[in-house]
Amino acid sequence: MCQLDTEMYDLTGFQRDLLYVIAGGDDPHGLALKAELEDYYQSEINHGQLYPNLDTLVNKGLIEKGTQDQRTNIYSLTRRGRRELEDRQEWEQKYVEPAETSSA
Repeated sequence: MCQLDTEMYDLTGFQRDLLYVIAGGDDPHGLALKAELEDYYQSEINHGQLYPNLDTLVNKGLIEKGTQDQRTNIYSLTRRGRRELEDRQEWEQKYVEPAETSSA
């Protein structure tokens, strides 16, 4: 039985979405994350929402912040962040049928 770490289920939906977008990117930078989330949410994401949430994920040990150049930070999942996402997906699959087997 999978057991979620308190860190993962204590995250906001926005923070979990950030983890998924970071996992799907190739060390994305903040503006790329912002653009991807704006596309998903269909609304503007301001810097005051994005960067404090990225810092929270760094402080929780779920992502790492690196530098691409003097002005650009890049983000990647830590081993722990990857494990937390995998555990979350396993937990979700217990409750959501895959689309191809759904009778709806």
